[in-house]
Amino acid sequence: MDKFQEAAEPKGKKRKAEPEIWELRLYVAGQSAKSLTAFANLKKICEEQMAGRYRIEVIDLLVNPQLAKGDQILALPTLVKKLPPPIRKIIGDLSNTERVLVGLDLFPMG
Repeated sequence: MDKFQEAAEPKGKKRKAEPEIWELRLYVAGQSAKSLTAFANLKKICEEQMAGRYRIEVIDLLVNPQLAKGDQILALPTLVKKLPPPIRKIIGDLSNTERVLVGLDLFPMG
């Protein structure tokens, strides 16, 4: 019986957990230079750090200003990390990669 169970489960499969999916929301104001830069920087960081394990939702507050209230957005662009917890916010064009990584809990401080 034991040999059959081993054959049914390929080695290494038992230990691998499901990869975490990062849910990120980027609040922008139209197609401004800062908004476009923030999105490009975010996309680059996501591809380098969590390829295939993230979702980015871009919310244009010029189109849907009422959506700012839910995440208490006070400045633009703002990135909100919804998942995994805790929720984090990063304001700016996300050009300081180290700051973004620390803010997303992807990089140890120090």
